Amino acid sequence: MATEPTASELVDDFNAAIATLTAPGAPFGWTVRDVNGASVRVYDNAIPDMRAVWAMSAAHGDKDYLVYGDERYSYTGAHARVRALAHHLRTEHGAGPGTRVAISMRNYPEWVLSHWAAMSVGAAVVGMNSWWTRPEMEFALDDSDPVALIVDGERLERLGPARDDIPLIATRHDGELPATARTWDEVADPATAPETLPEADIDPDDDALIFYTSGTTGTPKGAQLTHRAVVHNLLNMVFLTACGDAARARRMARSGHEEPPPEAPPVIAMLPVPLFHVTGCNCVLHTVTIAGGCLVMMYRWDAAEALRLIEREGVTVFTGVPSMSREMLQHPDWENTDTSSLRSMGGGGAAIPTDLVRRIDDGLSQGRPGVGYGLTETAGVATAISNEFYVANPSSVGPLVPCMEARVVDEEGARLDPGQRGELLLRGPNVMKGYLNRPDATAEAIVDGWFRTGDIAEIDAGGWIYIKDRIKDVVIRGGENIHCSEVENSIYELDEVAEVAVFGLPDERLGEEVAAAVVLAPGADLDEAALAEHLEGRLARFKHPRRVWLLDEPLPRNANGKFLKRELRDRFAPAP
Repeated sequence: MATEPTASELVDDFNAAIATLTAPGAPFGWTVRDVNGASVRVYDNAIPDMRAVWAMSAAHGDKDYLVYGDERYSYTGAHARVRALAHHLRTEHGAGPGTRVAISMRNYPEWVLSHWAAMSVGAAVVGMNSWWTRPEMEFALDDSDPVALIVDGERLERLGPARDDIPLIATRHDGELPATARTWDEVADPATAPETLPEADIDPDDDALIFYTSGTTGTPKGAQLTHRAVVHNLLNMVFLTACGDAARARRMARSGHEEPPPEAPPVIAMLPVPLFHVTGCNCVLHTVTIAGGCLVMMYRWDAAEALRLIEREGVTVFTGVPSMSREMLQHPDWENTDTSSLRSMGGGGAAIPTDLVRRIDDGLSQGRPGVGYGLTETAGVATAISNEFYVANPSSVGPLVPCMEARVVDEEGARLDPGQRGELLLRGPNVMKGYLNRPDATAEAIVDGWFRTGDIAEIDAGGWIYIKDRIKDVVIRGGENIHCSEVENSIYELDEVAEVAVFGLPDERLGEEVAAAVVLAPGADLDEAALAEHLEGRLARFKHPRRVWLLDEPLPRNANGKFLKRELRDRFAPAP
């Protein structure tokens, strides 16, 4: 009887698959080239730009592309609308290389189609955070100076009449529009669409997307992501699927089971995260599009609605932040919902606690968990791992994608040896060009071609990466560094816990003290004494939270689903 492969054997299979797929002449072979002043690895078979990616998708014809509520858009219908809007943007607003088109709306189909129209004429898409207030919206518009703003009714009302200097294209708006505004349905009418897109001379290093950092502290910075960067992230996503398949085939051959691989299921992906971030746009939308898949969109995140859509649409891929997966697994409807279509469940945006990796693996009848690591500034994933390879190594975010390089450095910038902990630096073609209009911030973030992630990590001897924490997400208690994620992971082992955020509070004696805000699962019974008993023996006592709040309302999050720890600190900090 065949024995289950060990974790080290699975790692060997994955690394061997990487070597095969990236060899000279292989599909993901690469060459070192100069990009924006840095020597980086560039895929030999890279698609030239995102316009070409969109053009390729026309071959999918009448297949469903977008599903939103009762609305459905085929690839053919989507292309007609994109052509109409692209010609309007070019002829009426002069959109093209070197210009920008801003989009401010919820996850509506119009966001997707507007984004393709703008990029297809060579304009950079400015993805505005739909949670922003009016002053934040005005800051981004002043900073990015778009030739047009495509906006939904809710954000148009929020912006008010003050910005009559920017041409508006409005959608899903019931009120009276400004005299200078046009409706999206009018300018993206498929009945008026020319047969081809406007011509556009796009350089791979032209800006394709500008996404603003979350802005939880300070002024948001617009990360300039080029066509080369976004294309390379897309190819990285394709590579990860191919690598998993190749590693699995190698493992099966080694065990004597050389059966043909099962037919890949259709790509039907749920979009529970915002399109104005790289996870939703670059890692979900773009991947679905190149695969000829279907994107199932949500008005807002709701675990019950997500489960209903998974069953109704036969969703095969769920990519969100970890808390979303946990909410679905803990939801009362989980057991009564047909989730057998799911082949992958996970995502990024935050480290996935190891207990959640196991819960996903146990909870899916046909699928496995997956995780990706990256940042806005890397246009998407820098590492990723899924399926049995992730289950066997749940504390890792996997190896680097082939076009990326990494190193870990100490506080002085000196490179550390494998297994040592320090700041993770990344270099590759999908690193941003810079922060828009912020040369000082760019120079601080990118040093000699290496992007400073601000994440604490270890790289093992085999090149697999382990994210330990954010540099700014460390509590320094009496000179001891306490990594918040370590404490959170231990608390998450309790079934009674739905959400937890660990953070530091000022302490006169120790500098900082560990605090935790805990949201209990429905019907759960847990007190501070039981929590302390659980942590005893799991964590050194200096890591135990000295202040605990047991809450019955969800923790505050930003638009990308991450907990707002600064808001929690302000809420629970002792009065001066």
